[in-house]
Amino acid sequence: MKTSFITTIALLFSLFMQAQTDNGTNLMNDAQSSLGKREYIKARYLYKQAYQAFAAEQKYDKAIECGFKSNALFIREGLYNIAIPFYNDMDQTITAGELRTKRNLSSLHFAIAKEKFNIYSSIKKKETAQECLSKMEAIALQSKNDSLNNELLLSKVCFNYHFGQISEGDNDFNVLLRGYKEKKQYDKINESYNRIIKAAKETNNEGIITHVYHNYIIWKDSVNTWSAQDNINKFKSQYNESLKTIKDKDSSLSTKTYMIIALCTLAAILVGGLIIITFMFLHMMTMNRRLKKNIQIANENNEQKNKFIQNFSSQMEPTANSLFSSAKDLETTAPKESMLMQNQIHALKEFSCDMQNFSTLESTIRDIYPMSEINVATFCEQVMDKVRPDIKEGVTPVVNAPKIPIKMNKDNMELILIHLLKNAAEYTDEGKIILDFKKRAAHKYEFIITDTGRGIPQEKQDNLFKPFSEVKDLTLGSGLGLPICSLIAAKMNGSISLEKTYKKGARFILAFNL
Repeated sequence: MKTSFITTIALLFSLFMQAQTDNGTNLMNDAQSSLGKREYIKARYLYKQAYQAFAAEQKYDKAIECGFKSNALFIREGLYNIAIPFYNDMDQTITAGELRTKRNLSSLHFAIAKEKFNIYSSIKKKETAQECLSKMEAIALQSKNDSLNNELLLSKVCFNYHFGQISEGDNDFNVLLRGYKEKKQYDKINESYNRIIKAAKETNNEGIITHVYHNYIIWKDSVNTWSAQDNINKFKSQYNESLKTIKDKDSSLSTKTYMIIALCTLAAILVGGLIIITFMFLHMMTMNRRLKKNIQIANENNEQKNKFIQNFSSQMEPTANSLFSSAKDLETTAPKESMLMQNQIHALKEFSCDMQNFSTLESTIRDIYPMSEINVATFCEQVMDKVRPDIKEGVTPVVNAPKIPIKMNKDNMELILIHLLKNAAEYTDEGKIILDFKKRAAHKYEFIITDTGRGIPQEKQDNLFKPFSEVKDLTLGSGLGLPICSLIAAKMNGSISLEKTYKKGARFILAFNL
């Protein structure tokens, strides 16, 4: 006896050490293996360890499954004093799991209460079994789960039959069967009868077995009748469906004939339409080839034009320099004529330079200028300072720009603004010249140049940014300043426009997206 006790202790100790390293799945597999070998003590211990491991892994369904299997082995030996506290421990574990995982595990609470109910029923403790039944009822009511409600009714039936309350048991059983019957869940009814009979056999309650089995035979006969009636109704329904199908087919035959004729007509129309579309497509392809060829010729002509302008400007420069030297030589003998010639030659050279710049910008319009970060307020003040010498007395220069950093091409932006501000200075005799900066959207900005000068005549407004729109004396300017500025703005992803609604002078808006 002493040797057996020591052997059992050693076995449990080795199992304890093994359980420290195994997870729940391994422990459950080992327990099932031991159960298959009829090593019941080892199996129930391993099941209990698997229960604890699964609970630690927050796999509560598996944990309770192993706990039940462990307790079944305790109950097998009549160790209710160990099994019942273990059920209480499981209940507390599930409660802790609900707090930890924020999940509703009411079905597991219900299963534990049901196991306790079965134990108390088997050992004839009616009041305690009734308490477990009340707990199951509270859980089922709170969860609003049909399967739990059905399981509760079945447990009530077992309780009433087990403790001799036959009429109450029949009432509960009829409620359960009625619910299954309405849903035509005949397999559930069959299962419920078998479970009641099995429970009665386990308690050797011959009276209940006879009573329930008698009702079971009656129900089976009813089911056969219902099934036969269902089959008859099914065949009738199929027969009616077949008749309806035949009638529908007969009535739709003529319709389909007309539809076939209509479809053939439509197909003929579509074929004709397809031929027309094919002809139009081929014609469009021919026109597209011509258009591409014309575009290619236009591009080549434009390229030749730019080369011609650049060559013309390059060839004209030495001649203009020679004429300028000759004009300088006349300063002593004919100073007025010399000055006039110098001004004309200077204007001609500026026009040639502007033509070359315009041609270069036009041919490289797709190239974007590099950007760098600058402070707007500082930049605007510097630009205005460079224009101040050109501003007439009585005219006030104003800069309204915030101290914020933006990315732009400083040199080319300065070139545009200086040109616009010098134009404003030339045509403004009194009042103000204002340089504003506005942020219109997340990546959209505007420089606004406003003056109180003479304004721009209506007939000239539409052609401001078009080159060679009028013939003029070159000594008064080439007329390419604004077109060049417009091309520079385009290369900075921007545009220049005149605000035509402004009537107190002129207002130009340089808008660009960063």
